[in-house]
Amino acid sequence: MANHPPRIAIVDDDAAVRKALTRLLKAANYQADAYASVEEFLAALGNNVPECLLVDYQLPRMTGLDLQAHLQETGTSIPVIIVTAHNEPKIRESCIILGASAFLAKPVGKKELLAAIQHALESREPASALE
Repeated sequence: MANHPPRIAIVDDDAAVRKALTRLLKAANYQADAYASVEEFLAALGNNVPECLLVDYQLPRMTGLDLQAHLQETGTSIPVIIVTAHNEPKIRESCIILGASAFLAKPVGKKELLAAIQHALESREPASALE
């Protein structure tokens, strides 16, 4: 079986951000799937579990924190990186306590983002350990 580049999911309601992150990830040899909402991501999740998730904190109807909680409740183990313009200590603390791999303030530098993704992928539990 051939190795495939890690699949990174992007959930952000800003089309320009989704486009920029998709280009950056593809240039860094990742597969990138972009979603405009939490609902769109969750609908696609069934057969398409990514190795890492980049999610905006402030989204319509559900926050990135809400999505983290939902993934935990359903036993879906995906490293989550919160990317947000709302760099407030209480929000950061809540996301980290719930298990976010990283909490990055927008605008995020390319090197910082790619390092956070690499760290999340390296610290990910092997699938066999989850069963």
